[in-house]
Amino acid sequence: MSICIKPFGLTKDGRQVNQYTLTNKTGASISVIEWGAILTSIIVPDREGNMADVALGFDSMEKYGGGHGAMGDTVGRYGNRIGKGKFTLDGVEYQLALNDHGVNHLHGGNVGFSAHLWEGKAIEGKHQDSVAFHRVSPDGEENYPGNLDVTVTYTWDDDNNLIIRYEATTDKPTLCNLTNHTYFNLAGHDHGTIRDHEVFIDADVITPVDEGLIPTGAYMPVAYTPLDLREGLLLGDGLDAIDTCPQMQPAGGYDHNFVLRKGKAVGMCACVVHEESGRIMEVITDQPAVQLYTACTTDLEGGKNGAHYGQYSGLCLETQHCPDDPNNPQFPGTTVLRPGEKYDTTTIYAFRVDD
Repeated sequence: MSICIKPFGLTKDGRQVNQYTLTNKTGASISVIEWGAILTSIIVPDREGNMADVALGFDSMEKYGGGHGAMGDTVGRYGNRIGKGKFTLDGVEYQLALNDHGVNHLHGGNVGFSAHLWEGKAIEGKHQDSVAFHRVSPDGEENYPGNLDVTVTYTWDDDNNLIIRYEATTDKPTLCNLTNHTYFNLAGHDHGTIRDHEVFIDADVITPVDEGLIPTGAYMPVAYTPLDLREGLLLGDGLDAIDTCPQMQPAGGYDHNFVLRKGKAVGMCACVVHEESGRIMEVITDQPAVQLYTACTTDLEGGKNGAHYGQYSGLCLETQHCPDDPNNPQFPGTTVLRPGEKYDTTTIYAFRVDD
C-alpha cells in the first residue's frame, strides 16, 4: 500500500487543496481531495487486468469549485430531500434553504458539506491505507442547529474494498444523514451510459414520491414494476419501461429510495454487474435504505480527459436513512442526533471481477 499526497489546486479564496491517492499492491487506487472530502477517482481492473477509472469526475479544482452535479461529494448535513425545507425538532420549527427548484431542501442546502475545505490526515497501514477528513459545521450553518463535529474516513485495501466511515457528534439536537454521491460506471467513466449495467437491490418496497420527488409517507411494493431489482435487472430494460411506471416519470429514470430488507443490520444492499468488462461492485452497509439515481438530468462538459457526462452516464447508490425522515416518523430509524450520542455508520463499495 502507498499514499501519495499532492496539490490539486486552489479554492476561490486562494487556499491550497490537496489530493490523496491510495494505491494497493495490485495497482488499483482511489483519489480523494480535501475540498468537500470528494472522491475523484476509483481505478480498478477488469477481468483481463486492464485498469479503468469507474468514477465520474473532473481533473481540476476549478470544476469542483463550481456546479459539478455532486459527483463524488460527501453530502451533508442531510443527504437527499426535506419537503418544503421544514422540520420540527423538540417543538422548534426550522426553515432550511429551498435549493431544489425553489420548493424543497436538497443535500444540505445552498452550501453543503461538499463546498467546504476539510482537514485531511493520511493514515498508513499494512494491507490498507486511509485518509480521514474533518470539519466542524457551525451552529446555524444552512440554518441547522448545533455545532456538528464530523469525520469522514476513506479506506482502501489490498482487496479493492472502498470503506467509507462517517462519524459525528453535536452539542445541540440536530439532524444528521450523511452519504456519498459518487457516480459509478463500471465500464469506465467515459463509457457514456450505464444502460448495460445490471443492478440488484435487496428491497421489497420503495418510499413513493410526489411530482417534487418528496416521499408521500407510504410504502410501495416494487413487484411487477421496473423498480423490482430483487433478482437483478438490466438498467436499459428498466429505463425503457418508464412509460409503464408512473413513479419513474417525474425523475425521468431511477431516483428512488429503496427500504432494505436487512434493516439496520450490516449486510449487502446492492450489487452492480457490467458483463462486458467483468467488473462487479457490491455495496455493504449498516444503513436502512439506499437511493438509486441514474444521472437522469446530467449534462456536464469537461469531465476527466475531456469527457462529456450526459443522461444515464453513471449511477449513484447513496446509502442513507429515508428522505424527508424528520416529517415521516413511521420511516425506519431516525436522523435526529442529540448531545452525548455518536453518529457512526459505514458503507463499503467492494470491487470484484467475474472470471
